[in-house]
Amino acid sequence: MGFFSKLRKGLEKTKKSFIQNIETVVRGYAKIDDEMYEDLEAVMLTSDIGVETTDYLLGKIREGVKSKEIRDGNDVVPYLEKCVVELLEENAEPMPDRTGTTEVIFIVGVNGVGKTTTIGKLAKYYTQQGKKVMLAAGDTFRAAASEQLTIWAERNDVPIVKHQEGADAAAVVFDATASAKARGIDVLLVDTAGRLHTKSNLMEELRKMARVAGRNIDGAPHETLLVLDATTGQNAVSQAKLFGDVVPLTGVVLTKLDGTAKGGIILSIKRELGVPVRWVGVGEGADDLRPFDAAQFADALFDKNVTQREQEED
Repeated sequence: MGFFSKLRKGLEKTKKSFIQNIETVVRGYAKIDDEMYEDLEAVMLTSDIGVETTDYLLGKIREGVKSKEIRDGNDVVPYLEKCVVELLEENAEPMPDRTGTTEVIFIVGVNGVGKTTTIGKLAKYYTQQGKKVMLAAGDTFRAAASEQLTIWAERNDVPIVKHQEGADAAAVVFDATASAKARGIDVLLVDTAGRLHTKSNLMEELRKMARVAGRNIDGAPHETLLVLDATTGQNAVSQAKLFGDVVPLTGVVLTKLDGTAKGGIILSIKRELGVPVRWVGVGEGADDLRPFDAAQFADALFDKNVTQREQEED
């Protein structure tokens, strides 16, 4: 099964709780009125899209009615699809090509969201793209974090830089960036601690790690990606806001989209944070993490261009 097919299958629960319920609402109204807007609002809120994003989408639908792009209930879902794509593509510049230098990517997130697994999957993706990859075990606080990362390094046959548990995370980053630069590594993936309950300590640690990385490699870290678990719904948005206060985020990795009816959380993340979703995960397999494509996501969610998408994957 290709990635689009997995994404489409993974979004089935979201489709039922969100899109199909909206279709049911709009079919029940001969004309667009306040009662229909109230029903649409109820569907969106129960789909865990959040208050702010619900208000945004309802506002867009009102604009569509005013501009006559929406003339009756049948026009609502196609118009909503257009709004979803526009929202997800807004300010979402493609990941820059940093060929010729070592790209340093910090991976952040609370403990338990699958940070280590995400790093392992990213390592596999980049190696399949012909990149030389290295891992850095910067989470020196959590017991067994470096051992888990070592397993992924061995699976992907990539080098790893680690120190003993409790060591200075910035020292790990210093050694890793120096080694990556010397060895001509294309992508350095840095694990970080996820203990948000000591927010001020985490902030200082991440700042120190960033300063040290920048000493060895210009512009590092080039990306700081936040890993979020889609099954947590609005809690994921809360986590993202907390991390956004701690460190400047350049993107989000949204995992476990296949196990939830809360896939609409992707809209809340983009709307409320303004941070692009860079990667999405739809399964446990090492190949089930891919760069995010807004149009592809919308096609999977709204069941559009399915044959064409699947043919492209063959």
